[in-house]
Amino acid sequence: MTLTTPLQAEHQLDQLAGQFEQWRQTRPHVWARIPEPLWEQAVALAAVLSPSRVAKQLRIKGAYLHQRIAAQHAPATPAPGFVEVPLSPAALPSHGDLTVEFQRPDGARLALHAPATALRTIIQCFLEGPACSN
Repeated sequence: MTLTTPLQAEHQLDQLAGQFEQWRQTRPHVWARIPEPLWEQAVALAAVLSPSRVAKQLRIKGAYLHQRIAAQHAPATPAPGFVEVPLSPAALPSHGDLTVEFQRPDGARLALHAPATALRTIIQCFLEGPACSN
């Protein structure tokens, strides 16, 4: 969608409002999500016209449009990485207690503390895959 003047944007907003109405009449469910191409056009129009004007004309919540606009301008956050640590089952301790800690990107933590033999068996089965019979 190329926009050059507010007058052209107004015309395109009218057309987009018709597309939204068409979608509302033909959507499979009342709670169906607005298709991405419609959102993309709404965000593009909000760059030329005021977001509140666009939201009102399209009959969508202004907060949702603002979220889409913010998401478009936000830098992409890299996906959390996975680091594989090569570990042979023989390298795991066979006695005493063992603690394994996990931390999600949102800061939530999980710590498993159990006898090493129990965790060793779980880890060994995980590393061996479907062949594990324990």
